[in-house]
Amino acid sequence: MTNKDLDLSISNYGTTRGKSYDIALLPWGATEPHNLHLPYLTDAILSHDIAVDAAIFARKEYGINAMVMPPSPLGAQNPGQRELPFCVHYRHNTQMAVLTDIVASLNHQGIKRLLIVNGHGGNSFKGMIRDLAVDYPDFVIASGEWFKGAPAKEYFDNPGDHADEVETSVMMHYHPELVNLDEAGPGGNGGFRGECLSKGIAWVPRNWSRMSDDTGIGNPSGSSAEKGARFAKACAESFGKVIAELCEPDLYR
Repeated sequence: MTNKDLDLSISNYGTTRGKSYDIALLPWGATEPHNLHLPYLTDAILSHDIAVDAAIFARKEYGINAMVMPPSPLGAQNPGQRELPFCVHYRHNTQMAVLTDIVASLNHQGIKRLLIVNGHGGNSFKGMIRDLAVDYPDFVIASGEWFKGAPAKEYFDNPGDHADEVETSVMMHYHPELVNLDEAGPGGNGGFRGECLSKGIAWVPRNWSRMSDDTGIGNPSGSSAEKGARFAKACAESFGKVIAELCEPDLYR
């Protein structure tokens, strides 16, 4: 059995023709190194897989027809990552142009709900969504980071920030053939010298080369497919509930 009716990456017009969809899901990731053991497209892959599971959950639990768009690998990058081979930094304007074209197309087709399932912490869509709300006032766009769908500390011993136990475990669950944990570095633990920047009172982009020698933030050595499966299920169900809320006729009380 395939998910052609809800995953555009494997679907065709014969499947979608004449079918009504309540909402589109847009997985969004990045193109960047993930320690020494995970694919460059980890953020795009995982956001896509969580989105598909969320769409399945929303269909079974709420009777909602969602379509998962192909994942976008257009991520914003920090200094210290951009210098690494094949790490691509996509500017805000580039991301905005792509998102605008997607929204314009869906709106033209009568689909008025879009959920961005983000897998890359460097991406920020709030300003884009506010701007698009001016041009498309009847179109509802929401965004959320899939890994915030459940509290990681309840599922993992050593959750980190990037290519850590969380991402590695979830990738081992979905795509074990893409992970060789024996090749992983220990992950960096560098940070800012000052207390205010460390606490996030003010923000500057982290220089990744000062944070980690292997690009990872957080030690992935305790990763397992079993941990990843439990966490992925919890996150997918949370986003399935988000889908249901977004498809309500009125979002407000």
